[in-house]
Amino acid sequence: MRRFLWYVSKVLEGGGLLVVLVGVLLSIDLGLSEEGLKSMAIEFRGLMIGGGMFVAGWLLERAVGGRG
Repeated sequence: MRRFLWYVSKVLEGGGLLVVLVGVLLSIDLGLSEEGLKSMAIEFRGLMIGGGMFVAGWLLERAVGGRG
């Protein structure tokens, strides 16, 4: 069970980084299209959701310990 939770934590961390990346890329695309406020909103949401996922994975990993 510990090993499974460790893998779940890594999936959360990786998924969080992916969400941040997609948010930043969408923000850049909208920013280049002269939609500045919409761009900032998308980037903020991506950072909050992705950062939350990453922190949740990190905390789970710390609670479970090493690879087990």
